[in-house]
Parts: sequence; C-alpha cells; structure tokens
Amino acid sequence: MRNGVAEAAQIENTTQMVGDLSTLKVLLIEDNPIDARLIQIMLAESGAGMFDLEKADRLAVGLSRLSQGDIGLVLVDLSLPDSHGFQTFKRVYAAAPSVPIIVMSGLDDQTIAVNAVHEGAQDYLVKGQVSGPLLVRAMRYAQERKRTSDQLARYAGELRRKNEQMEADFNMAREIQQVFLPQQYPVFPRGVSQEQSALKFHHYYLPAAAVGGDFFNVFPITDSIAGAFICDVMGHGMRAALVTAILRGLVEELAPVAADPARFLAAINQSIHAILQRTAQPMLATAFYTIVDLGAGELRFASAGHPSPFLLKRSLGHVEPFKFYDKRHGPALGLFAESQYPTGRIAISPQDVILLFTDGLYEVIGREHEEYGQERLLQGVRRRLDLRPPQLFDEMLDEVKDFSASNEFDDDVCLLAMEVGRTGNIKGMPP
Repeated sequence: MRNGVAEAAQIENTTQMVGDLSTLKVLLIEDNPIDARLIQIMLAESGAGMFDLEKADRLAVGLSRLSQGDIGLVLVDLSLPDSHGFQTFKRVYAAAPSVPIIVMSGLDDQTIAVNAVHEGAQDYLVKGQVSGPLLVRAMRYAQERKRTSDQLARYAGELRRKNEQMEADFNMAREIQQVFLPQQYPVFPRGVSQEQSALKFHHYYLPAAAVGGDFFNVFPITDSIAGAFICDVMGHGMRAALVTAILRGLVEELAPVAADPARFLAAINQSIHAILQRTAQPMLATAFYTIVDLGAGELRFASAGHPSPFLLKRSLGHVEPFKFYDKRHGPALGLFAESQYPTGRIAISPQDVILLFTDGLYEVIGREHEEYGQERLLQGVRRRLDLRPPQLFDEMLDEVKDFSASNEFDDDVCLLAMEVGRTGNIKGMPP
C-alpha cells in the first residue's frame, strides 16, 4: 500500500466528515476473480468493517441482485462478458438510479468512465492505481455526492412545482387583467350600432411581463359625454398589476364625480395615497383623465404627471400634444394626499382623433443609446395623420420596435384612440 500512514489519516478525516458510518452493503460487478479478490482485501483492511461486500461476475447477475433492493453502493467494471463500455453503466444506472455508482475502468476506458460521471456516476477509479484507503474514501465521497445530488434534485423538483404554480397564478392574473379592459365600447348615443356611434374607440395593450401596470377605461357619462381614463403604475409585474386593479375599482366607485376631471383625479389620488402609504415599497402612478363632450364640442381634461396625449386635427392637417393648448398638470397619483389637478379645455370637431398612451411606447433605447422620445413619436403620428387608428397603431409600433436596439418594448405599452364622428346635438341620430 502506498503512503499507508498518510492515506489512513485521510480516510479517518473522511470518516469524521461523513459522521456516523453504519455498515454499507456494496455490490461489486466484476468478472475478473483476481480484481474482485483484491477489492475484497482492500475493503477488509481499510474499511474497518464498514462494508458488506457482495459480488456478481455478470451484469445480468448484478442487475438481478439490484432488483432485490438494500444495496447501498455499486462498484462496476465497464468490461464484462455480457456487456461492454458505456452501455454497462447505463444499464446499471437505469436499474438503480438512486444508488451511488463508482465505475471501475482500465486505462483505455477512461474517456468512457468520465462520460459515465457526466451522466450520473459518482466517481471512477482506474484499475491498478487504487489503494485501500483511496477506495474507501472514494466510496464514502460517492455516498455524500449522491446524497447531495439527490437533495438538489428534490430542491429542483420543489422549485419546478412552485414555478409551475406561480406560472399558473400569473396566467390567471393575466386573464383577469384582460377582463378588466373594456370588452365592448360604449356607443353615443345609447342604442346605436358601433358603426353609427358619434365616438369610436380603439386600443392596443401589451404588458412587458405576464401582467402589466398600464390600465385604461372608457365609460358613458351621458348620451353625449364620454369619460376616458388611462394610467401607468410605476414598474410592471404583479405589484403594478395589483395597483391597477385597485385603480380600476376606484374609477368605478367614483363615477358620481366623473363629470369633473379635477375632482375625479383628486378623489382617486386621495384614496390611492391612503392605500399606498401603508406599503413597504414606494409606489405611484401617472394618470390622465379626459371628458369628451360631443354636445359642447370640447375636451375637458386633467393630468396626474402623465405623458401629454395628442390631438389629431385631421380637418386642419396638424397634430399637437394637449400641453400645446394647456401645460398645467398635477403630481402623480399617490405622492401627496391633497393634490390639486387643474382642468384644461380644448375645442374638438368631427374627424378629430384623441390619442392617449403610456410612456412605454416611446421610452425605448436605440442602437445609438438614444431614447426614441416623445418628439419622434409626435413626428411619426404627424406623418400618418390620415390613417385610421388600427393602422396608425401598427405602423407606429413597428417604427418604435425598429428603432429599439432589442426590437422589443421594455415597458408596458397602452394606446387608446377616440375618433370623433359628430359633435353638437347627437340625440337625433338614427337608432
């Protein structure tokens, strides 16, 4: 035995590392009686009674013994009368995947042995280069590696199950969030078809994650007045989606003051501030609310730090952001309890289009590390002034994605367009 004292010390350290060592039943699958006898002697001399060795001289005999159970470790020669090479290991591993396996190889089999380790064997030993202490240490290490790998496999299985459950939860949340979006647009006046409505709606919604932090809603206030609300909660994902759900509830709850944009946003802000101030992580939301008064031929609006929408004046051939008409706005929702939101007014006429959007549409970084930005967005809409909203959406989205270095949007994207077909007295429209 080479360096017997040093190797004995090593195996003693190994014994201390693995703790309480009960007798381990070992199956040796080896057809060479001399090699089998040598391993038996090494275990008897260096194993200190820790191993109970059983022998099989054929793979078939070994597999039969494995099927009976209670084997704690397998030593297997890759070259047997009834099996040879990597296939030998595969068959043993298939028969006992939970049992540690050490491959015994000749010098010419080392590549195969290494492959076996990659596929699940705990170790390999080269015949003629093994001492008793080295063999015992390899066997004990094999046990520990197997325990560790099995534990990791269990953890991975638990993590996979939790991820599957989380994915199912996100899928349900996404479905619920989609239900939150308008499923059917109101018509003006009530009772007419969508084609005859004096105000038509179009939208596009793309969350950056499974669920998003953008939300919008449209609702009738009277036969000639519509309310349109759009918001963008800080961040995206589940937290942002939960806040949008709260905002949706507040929008419906505060319908009695929806005719006054300033009061409407102030009331939403007061309620959402009371909720968000109790959260550990700071949250806020930008929002824009506008009333489309077809009878009066005007927009009345208020902004809570939200990007300024565009007004497409098709009859005049120009597009301007709302801030061109009125720059006033209030702070984002949730920042302060008593925020004020001034109301702006803009005249509208037939053929006008009101375009609301969230900042995910233009906060895209290009290949030159430059943001697409609101000015490019405005110019892009101006070039497409005469397009119907669905085609306008498609072309603008393609333009922004082409500009993006990743050809994708990094944040939630939401667009809402309202086409004005008629202003003034619309009660006489045919049903």
